[in-house]
Amino acid sequence: MRVIQNMPVYICLETLGETAAWYKGYEYELIRIEYHGKAAVLKLNRGVTNALNLQLVSQLAENLQKVRDNSDVHSLVLGSSNEKFFSIGFDIPELFKLTRKDFRVFYQTFNRVCMDLYTLPKPTITAITGHAIAGGCVLALCCDYRFIAEGRKLMGLNEIKLGIPVPYPGDCILRHVVGTRNAREISGTGEFYRPEELLQIGMVDQVLSLKQVLPKSIEKAKLLGALPHAAFGMIKRNRVEIVEAQVLTNLAEKEQFFIECWYSDEARERLKEAIKKF
Repeated sequence: MRVIQNMPVYICLETLGETAAWYKGYEYELIRIEYHGKAAVLKLNRGVTNALNLQLVSQLAENLQKVRDNSDVHSLVLGSSNEKFFSIGFDIPELFKLTRKDFRVFYQTFNRVCMDLYTLPKPTITAITGHAIAGGCVLALCCDYRFIAEGRKLMGLNEIKLGIPVPYPGDCILRHVVGTRNAREISGTGEFYRPEELLQIGMVDQVLSLKQVLPKSIEKAKLLGALPHAAFGMIKRNRVEIVEAQVLTNLAEKEQFFIECWYSDEARERLKEAIKKF
């Protein structure tokens, strides 16, 4: 196993407006990279909750590109550096304060990362060792397989309870993964689900002991990564291209609607309440 530390962030600073100075030169290791043979493991590494902000999603985008471009990497596991959270979702306290312009930069970057992960022409597995909430759940859905730890590990899309819709790529992918009927309940109620329920509705593929989640995810990644690459890539392309086309056709309109909701009076009040519990 080889660990690469202190990966730099490359951010288009001229687009960040008022927050440019704060982001400039930021180089904390928010994504830990390990290599297990020809399988790359990317671990979210932003405190206990792995709350999603611009730095984290930018580093994830950069490292996904490295995985895509590296012919020696045949598969990917996405996980967390801790066992409490895969990701709590958007960093609401930080993002709440952003101007519309800066929030748009974050939100568009997040959506691009989701589609980059979803369409990566290599096998991908999410190792869910902790809660996967809202935007964290969306990231998990973007992988080909999801392995979750047994016990009280919750997963769900609670955006409706905050007065905002599920990010459009996640909404489309969810329906493709679990079907329209299950997606209606998951996104329309905003409830969280335990591993056994997640397995039943098709949001995860295996429920394992905590100690098994990462090793089994790596094992699966290696098994799939050993298959003929071009053939696997085309099979995956055939599976994801309908969703990708739908997302790209409507994304600009859906992003604008999400941003309007984020800054609506109702959502601002609900987000303020969420911040108290964050």
